[in-house]
Amino acid sequence: MTIKLYCFGESGNAYKAALALELSGLDWEPVYVDFFAGEARSDDYKQNLNAMGEVPVMVDGDVRISQSGVMQDYITEKTGKFGGTTPEEKREVLRWVFWDNHKMSSQTGITRFLMNFLPEDKRPQEVIGFYQGRLQGAYAVLEKHLEGRDWIVGDGPTNADFSNCSYLFYPEPFGFVRSDWPNMDRWLSNIENLPGWKHPYDLMPGHPSDRGQ
Repeated sequence: MTIKLYCFGESGNAYKAALALELSGLDWEPVYVDFFAGEARSDDYKQNLNAMGEVPVMVDGDVRISQSGVMQDYITEKTGKFGGTTPEEKREVLRWVFWDNHKMSSQTGITRFLMNFLPEDKRPQEVIGFYQGRLQGAYAVLEKHLEGRDWIVGDGPTNADFSNCSYLFYPEPFGFVRSDWPNMDRWLSNIENLPGWKHPYDLMPGHPSDRGQ
């Protein structure tokens, strides 16, 4: 049975699940959610897909999952991939997924949205500056951790990598300059070189140009 991922191309959180699905070898297909037109906040969506009104949502037969980290864990359950190979690695993968959700992608997503998807005259510069400052701290943590490492945990790609990289491939400005962080740059290149890797705008439907941006 084909797994359906309800998603849209601009969503870094959806990319976490889409990338894990694509690299896992599972049969899956993206289903476009018109997030910017309010589809995820509609009564139909909340009643039938996700009461939280969020994207992404994964549907595999009778199984319906929200929250990208849970989706990644489900992919690991089905395939044995990307979850770490020892109990210590499994805990470390979870630690970095949780860290990303709190320190990296949550703040990156907000900053990118404020800087690119709001009308220019409604972009709160003080808020943007505050988040960019916090993100510099997060980048520094990951940059130091990746010194001498090809992957965040262990000897191969895991959900820790797919979570933390999720927003860093997007071209819209949000304060991340890849060349400023050589360890992260090398690590992102490792991910790009994985067989089957695709950019978020190639993996999922939806692009800012579709909305004239």
